[in-house]
Amino acid sequence: MSEIMLRLPEVIAQVKLSRSTIYRRIEDGTFPRPRALGAGCVRWLQSEIDQWIDTLPVAADLTD
Repeated sequence: MSEIMLRLPEVIAQVKLSRSTIYRRIEDGTFPRPRALGAGCVRWLQSEIDQWIDTLPVAADLTD
């Protein structure tokens, strides 16, 4: 089974962060780095984005 690779607009849609925030977090080491596929072509691994999402804190249930 091959790994799904995401373009930046797809990553933005999934994580709900802006381009500049994503790249700032990459530099801080708090967001997955993309894979370089060629000159000016990068992709993120879906599995790494999923793992990053899984590390986010869950909001408290305030309906009680």
